[in-house]
Amino acid sequence: MEGEWMPVIGRCAGWSCLLLAIILLVFSAGCTTPGAEQGITTVSGEEYRTVVDSRGVAVQVPVNIERVVTISDGMIEGTMTYINKQDLIVGLGSSCLQRNFKYEYPTISGETYEYHDGMNPVTYLNRWMMDLPLIAQSGSAINYESLVSLDPDVVIMRIGSCTVRFIDDESVIKTIDTIESLGIPLVVIYGPPAFEDPDLSKVSDEIRIIGEVFGEEKQAMKVANYLEDQVSLIYDRTKDIPMEERPRVLVLGLSPTARNAGGAGQVFGLDTIESYFIEEIAHAKSAYAEPGYFKTVSAEQLLSINPDVIILCTANGYHPPEELYSAPYYQNLQELDAVKNQRVVAWPWTPCNCAKRLEYPIDVMVIAKAAYPEIFEDIEFSEWLLDFYQNVYGVDRGTAIELRSAQWMDWTVEECPYCG
Repeated sequence: MEGEWMPVIGRCAGWSCLLLAIILLVFSAGCTTPGAEQGITTVSGEEYRTVVDSRGVAVQVPVNIERVVTISDGMIEGTMTYINKQDLIVGLGSSCLQRNFKYEYPTISGETYEYHDGMNPVTYLNRWMMDLPLIAQSGSAINYESLVSLDPDVVIMRIGSCTVRFIDDESVIKTIDTIESLGIPLVVIYGPPAFEDPDLSKVSDEIRIIGEVFGEEKQAMKVANYLEDQVSLIYDRTKDIPMEERPRVLVLGLSPTARNAGGAGQVFGLDTIESYFIEEIAHAKSAYAEPGYFKTVSAEQLLSINPDVIILCTANGYHPPEELYSAPYYQNLQELDAVKNQRVVAWPWTPCNCAKRLEYPIDVMVIAKAAYPEIFEDIEFSEWLLDFYQNVYGVDRGTAIELRSAQWMDWTVEECPYCG
């Protein structure tokens, strides 16, 4: 534009030239909206930012956000905590963040083991979230009257969480349509269960989108990059291990629900993020070679699978290795190689484990340490955890120790073959 104006000005003189210059400057100033270069537009005196969510939908969200409702199991809330926007949350769409669990189980010796005060790290750091209004219980429909009464500036929903689990579910589609019909800006992100082939780049995309909502994309990407760096270390150390030397790893949920249904536990198939962690990051073999999430299997099926390593996940309760070793209802699984060789470890306590959260590198490190203890012997797991919590949540060492306990990872402090 400037190249077109300069010859014209060169042909004028005196007051006419000055007048023309002033007119052109005013004209050029009116060609752009203040803030437009940052993707900000003004409507009726209020500034809006355009955010393209996981659906590819361009959502207009207020620049000055004061009230947020989240529908997530901790991923959105954790990212908001990292970028220091957690205080904007006025309502939750998942009861997972308000659970303070106790779990107990008997042993064949007559003793009873009890675990209590297990808590989502986000809730531990933001106790006030325990008292926030709920617009839905996990796995239940949204209460739209409650949502409207909270008068949110934006709703951020994570498909894959326990409240809205599957992308093609009619109830999820209806939920999205209804919230949008209420005129509330809705940003939708896709967690791992929303993809046929989940990978870490998609988790980082979620974090980036959350950051964009608040104009904090660069800050959000710092934690996304940190998380990827943690698993890159594992990837680099294991990528050249020959296929024939890779152990068979099974993620197993010792769910009471599965037992009540006549099964022994729940497993994760090849199309899950759990299998991706095992095969594509830690370079072990997924012992369960079928597709599907939370597949209930019998004791006979588990004995047939017979994995080298078992990773116990949260499944309707926290499940430590000792439960599989000594609970009376698992004595029929004592012939499993992983049990006989004491190669059973546990993931952190994660209430509502429908989709991974910011703590996913811990899960990968548990797999790596259990599958290849010699390769990761130099990593002292208990200290690695403290460093992780400090970097992700910006807490001091004392609080990091408390977070380790809240996720029931104190077994890493004790003497064990996988702790380093």
